[in-house]
Amino acid sequence: MKTSKEDSEVELIKNIIGGETSSFRVLVERYKDIAFSLACSIIKNPAEAEDVLQDAFVKAFKNLHKFHFKASFSTWFYRIVINTCYSAIEKRKKQAVVPLDNLVVAHKSLDANTFDLLRDEERKVIINQILDQMKPKEALVLKLHYLGELKIPEIAKVTKMTQANIKVILHRARKNFQATLDQLLGTEKKHLL
Repeated sequence: MKTSKEDSEVELIKNIIGGETSSFRVLVERYKDIAFSLACSIIKNPAEAEDVLQDAFVKAFKNLHKFHFKASFSTWFYRIVINTCYSAIEKRKKQAVVPLDNLVVAHKSLDANTFDLLRDEERKVIINQILDQMKPKEALVLKLHYLGELKIPEIAKVTKMTQANIKVILHRARKNFQATLDQLLGTEKKHLL
């Protein structure tokens, strides 16, 4: 059963396809932060990720008529973002550009109990540090699951990985995230208390 958000999104998309192109801004505002975070996970350069994200939104707009409502718009759009990122990486490899390793990502607390003593800004810094250190696939799956709020079957559609593989990566990513968090907090707990 569709939620009212999904129903309103379907109506919005139909209106955009029908000619209300200015309404596309609503979709941009709704998905830009998470999409940027996903792009940063893959691209590893915030400035380049912004360019890739802009390309992904243009592709989504131009191909919106091909969206058949079989999956959620977010699943369809995140797949475009990921494909656009991989295309940009291939193009970069051909041009022999060296990527920067700075990562600025959207955030969401994965384990609120662990972070009870930290202020929001401290949480952002720690989450970003941990995600930056993680393997790209693990960071991507965590972001899709927690930031994008996608379920495993939706992540499978977005990433083209099997559900079993996603479960393994998600389990491993959570475990690695927690281990890194414990390590970071172990050295910084004294300073925080």
